Amino acid sequence: MMEQQKLWVEPIGSIIVARMRGACTEEMLSECQERVLALAKDTQQVKVLYDALEMETPDVDLVLMQQRLEADTKDKLGAVPLRKAILVPNSRLAYLARIAFGAAGEGDYRVFYNDMAQAILWLEDRK
Repeated sequence: MMEQQKLWVEPIGSIIVARMRGACTEEMLSECQERVLALAKDTQQVKVLYDALEMETPDVDLVLMQQRLEADTKDKLGAVPLRKAILVPNSRLAYLARIAFGAAGEGDYRVFYNDMAQAILWLEDRK
């Protein structure tokens, strides 16, 4: 079962990197959010790179769940918003990411197609 880790979250420099591979589950999504928020609190980092390049397209229920998690983030972190770069392999995942991360109406995020270097530059350019 653990031949390839499906969820990986850790700080790299000034960025929290959250990488998901394969089919995403509700448990995996919740764990990812918990780990990102815990690291954000512990390290005072606000830049997050979500790497979904190897993630399978999730069903709508998971997209809506991420919307709810995003809405709860403000309550858990207070006034400091996270800045999120979401790295996706295709337009379908990009569309779902915009629904999942942009629905809360606030939040500083941007979707990148297969371009980790640009995603990191965008995050680092943000003060």
